[in-house]
Amino acid sequence: MIKPLNLLGQSLNNRVIVQLKGNKEYRGILDGYDPHMNLVLKNAEELFEGEAKRKLETAIVRGDNVIYISP
Repeated sequence: MIKPLNLLGQSLNNRVIVQLKGNKEYRGILDGYDPHMNLVLKNAEELFEGEAKRKLETAIVRGDNVIYISP
């Protein structure tokens, strides 16, 4: 069985989808993370209720708000 942080490590420098509380979602390249699942995404796109809102060079996502991360 793969532990969640090990799976995140395997996803570094790959595109991921991060679903957050409040129907917000980020899509981007996973650039880094920490043990609290705070994430750094580069070349990210912010979506709200499935609709693209803005593009960001770098997005920092607080781990407390993450519902799931999908490779």
